[in-house]
Amino acid sequence: MGLKLFLVLGLFCVTSVLGFGVDPALRINVFDELTLGEGFDGVTQVQGFHSESRAFHFQGSSREVKAPEDVSARMLQKLRGRTEFTVLVTLKQEHLNSGVILSIHHSEQRFLELESSGQRSEVRLHYRTKGQQAHTEVFPYSLADGQWHKVSVAVSASHIILHVDCNRIYERVVEIPFMDIPDDATFWLGQRNSAHGFFKGVMQDVQILVLPQGFISQCPDLNRTCPTCNDFHGLVQKIMELQDILAKTSSKLSRAEEKMNGLDGCYCERTCSVKGVVYREDESWTDGCRNCTCTNGTVQCETISCPSPQCPAGTTPAYVKGACCMECQLVCLFKKEELVEGAQKAVRDNSGRCQLSECRETAMHRVVMTTPCPELNCPESEQVNLTDRCCKVCRGHDFCAEGHGCVEHSDCINLEAGARCSCKDGFRPLRDDNAYCEDIDECAEGKHYCRENTVCVNTPGSFMCICHRGYIRIDDYSCTEHDECVSGLHSCDQNALCFNKVGGHSCSCKPGYTGNGTVCKAMCDGLCQNGGTCISPNNCICQQGFTGKRCETDIDECSDGFVECNDKAICVNLPGWYHCECRDGYHDNGLFSANGESCIDINECKMGRNTCANDTVCFNLEGGYDCRCPHGRNCTGDCILDNKVKHNRQIWVLDNDRCSVCSCQTGQVMCRRMVCDCENPTADLFCCPECDPRLSSQCLHQNGLLTYGSGESWVENCQQCQCLQGQVDCWPLSCPPVDCEFTVVPEGECCARCIIDPCQADTIRNDITKTCTDEHGIQRFSGSSWVKHGTECTLCQCKNGHICCSVDPMCL
Repeated sequence: MGLKLFLVLGLFCVTSVLGFGVDPALRINVFDELTLGEGFDGVTQVQGFHSESRAFHFQGSSREVKAPEDVSARMLQKLRGRTEFTVLVTLKQEHLNSGVILSIHHSEQRFLELESSGQRSEVRLHYRTKGQQAHTEVFPYSLADGQWHKVSVAVSASHIILHVDCNRIYERVVEIPFMDIPDDATFWLGQRNSAHGFFKGVMQDVQILVLPQGFISQCPDLNRTCPTCNDFHGLVQKIMELQDILAKTSSKLSRAEEKMNGLDGCYCERTCSVKGVVYREDESWTDGCRNCTCTNGTVQCETISCPSPQCPAGTTPAYVKGACCMECQLVCLFKKEELVEGAQKAVRDNSGRCQLSECRETAMHRVVMTTPCPELNCPESEQVNLTDRCCKVCRGHDFCAEGHGCVEHSDCINLEAGARCSCKDGFRPLRDDNAYCEDIDECAEGKHYCRENTVCVNTPGSFMCICHRGYIRIDDYSCTEHDECVSGLHSCDQNALCFNKVGGHSCSCKPGYTGNGTVCKAMCDGLCQNGGTCISPNNCICQQGFTGKRCETDIDECSDGFVECNDKAICVNLPGWYHCECRDGYHDNGLFSANGESCIDINECKMGRNTCANDTVCFNLEGGYDCRCPHGRNCTGDCILDNKVKHNRQIWVLDNDRCSVCSCQTGQVMCRRMVCDCENPTADLFCCPECDPRLSSQCLHQNGLLTYGSGESWVENCQQCQCLQGQVDCWPLSCPPVDCEFTVVPEGECCARCIIDPCQADTIRNDITKTCTDEHGIQRFSGSSWVKHGTECTLCQCKNGHICCSVDPMCL
């Protein structure tokens, strides 16, 4: 399969010539975007390497060259999600300056940062991997020499190329940078932030090109190699996607076939049950003011449409008990008022005597009262005269209890002198007297309050918000996938409070802690040193290799007797750890054993790594060599170093390291670091930074709360940092080499360790020739991932022929 991929890629490989123009949509011209030169202190326009574009001199450490939010958002939008881009700059950096060329970061997370260290003669590229791990790629090269250099760093998926002055200096295979840059990330030029990483020198043509092999725009004569690593990764990704589609399609077809087989020979008739009566399919009936039918087990009703009755003379439209629509009724005339059959009217004279009449057969007839009016138990002021009876009633009388015509979904409401019908909540009237009412379908009419992850279900007079399958209820109107706070499947820090909400949860740090809730740190005023973690006020937990109340003391594993190295190796203490380093005259055989057993003697004579003069003979010794004078000769004892003669007992300073003093002693060159005497006023402050008493040479810690003197060192976020004459330079901690397929960096440590279980590894040397066979029998490339068949939240990965599955907490 791998061979086929390379053959396919080979079809794309054609010789091409890249034009000098670049699509503006693919170019980020940093100087133009920042409108540099307008109001930035410490930045002045100067003569550049050429006159075709502007150049700027960056000086001092009180400047703040940061892109405004809208400008930063516009630039980062072009870069976000890209796996192929090139950073270009033409620069002239001051001698020994360590500074940042450009930095894109959010809080302490550096998504893309290019740095040049003059102190250590290194170019460093900082970024984050797809696993959200910080990564620093170090290229040993000195740009801080006061000379002009054209620099380009081209990233193509896992492939990085460094060009300097149009020469390919380094080509590396690394973990793929992950450009998932947050919206509120910041873009800095010539510094990491307002306090650290100040670049000092001149920069010109600072650009980011979002296209393959962008270095050609800087050096047009360079040949374009094709395809790029990103082309290859893109093709592999497409094949992985097709594999996933094939697996899902196979699964769906299998489930559909199972359902089809289960339906053979089935016949079901669905019925409807209404008010205790069962209706069969297609059976119809009248329910109040609605005509209903049973259809596929569901009651479907339509409101009866009442025509306007055309009543002859002597009649009028009126409602009849038990009927939905108005019917023509005979009327009586009473003082110019039309009354329908059965209506009664009470007439009172001036003396208060009452006469009751009733409409019967188009005429009003007197009604003789056979019983006296009941005695009222309320004062006369609370007694009410009615128009349809002679007997008075007390205010608040229950007319509804005497009987009413409110039928379907309608309530009888007492008034002062009678009663009326009113539709219940969630119903609307089917006729103007509100005696019959129909349900309002809030779901169909959009009059509900159901929110995310629910479906609206209409109920008589109301509605319900039913949670989708697999979701749980938060309140009457909303549901969430699950209660992450209760289940523990949340991203809140252990020192944070978790609040469940629709679509997830939110976190808030507990009192006494600060952070965004996902990460909460105890407020220790930043006093935990060397990467220590503040777990509570004035309580630091130190990283491995450090101790002390503030983690200020490095544990010297060598002097404290924790380590026993082989006699051919010497224990070297480093900040936070140690290693057994081969003694002078020995080198490692490639096995890199922890205690130095892999150190073997170097034959300096055979390998030409000796300094014996021509008049002497080199003899190899265990761990060294000897320059011997042949018998009968009078030898000078001189030394040959870098093809130059150094006389016996001559002392000199190395050209490339002014802090080392060397001497020639009987054919052998001996070098040592300069001894610092801080009481000597002529002490070289570059070689002896600890002798520099000036306040301007002090440095501020990354937390802004601690200061260090020149020459002092500390560890921060798995980096060794040093203050040199007011400038902070940090580089990745040295780690012992690990030559294995699967590695993991344990929590609280900085260096990777070999492990056997690939499912526990956070770094793997992916080999696409090692495939996995999933549950559908489909071949998966190493590095691919898929959701396991029959599950929704089990994510599987192929790791060099091993299938590793785990529950995705973001899915639950």
